[in-house]
Amino acid sequence: MSITLGIDIGGSTTKIVGLRPDGSIIAMHRVQAQDPITSLYGAMGNFLFSNHLQLEDVARIALTGVGASFVEGNIYNIPTEMVEEFTAVGAGGLFLSSQERAVVVSMGTGTAFVWAEKGSGVRHLCGSGVGGGTLAGLCSRLCGTRKYDQIVKLSVGGDINNIDLTVGDITRNSHPSLPLDITAANFGNVSDDATPGDFAAGVINMVLQSIGTTAVMACRACGCETVVLTGFMPNLPQAADCFALFNRLHGVRFIIPENAPFATSIGAALSIERPQEHTK
Repeated sequence: MSITLGIDIGGSTTKIVGLRPDGSIIAMHRVQAQDPITSLYGAMGNFLFSNHLQLEDVARIALTGVGASFVEGNIYNIPTEMVEEFTAVGAGGLFLSSQERAVVVSMGTGTAFVWAEKGSGVRHLCGSGVGGGTLAGLCSRLCGTRKYDQIVKLSVGGDINNIDLTVGDITRNSHPSLPLDITAANFGNVSDDATPGDFAAGVINMVLQSIGTTAVMACRACGCETVVLTGFMPNLPQAADCFALFNRLHGVRFIIPENAPFATSIGAALSIERPQEHTK
């Protein structure tokens, strides 16, 4: 077998995907480690062992992500290429969503917004410091935990009405773009009786709405009406409803593709398999 490994070395997790020569996906794995080199080799070992593969089965490796800057040269003498992260984000987002062009959003520790179009390349539009790091940091203080699974569990039982101020709280007059039930101010109506679950729901809502608003502005700048959401946060239980509201208000379609957390690692592999599609 002659496979290509795409490896995204992030700030807290490393994601790895294997592609067959025909572009089909063998499997996807992720590992957590504080050190990028440890997570890289841990991810490779886990992937090869779990899929009954040998190093000889790997034809080449594509590396991307913030931790890739710590890696020099080839890995285990396998030809290794560095792929610019925004290129990988765009390529993976289009592949997973089957779109020809879109604003692709990478929802990681922070959030990146790129314009991607097959045959024309990828362009970084902007970034935001609001992302998974914001979620973890605020919840560590407000809810007593920064662990993703615990934050999600708390938020499911939370009441956003104990945290956010809605348009209906401050006026009786609605507008087509400002219905009474939408947020007027995140954390603008914090109750003295708010629970950790309420705060978790409020933080998630604020982070998702911030990302959604910036994505809509990015679409306006690009003359596009499609957003592809990648990373782990699109899998938050509140995400689908939140972005459906943005679609209703602004006419922008938000796509959460299957395997969204692995979009960047998939895009890295595709960028060296099919460079003509993803680079100018």
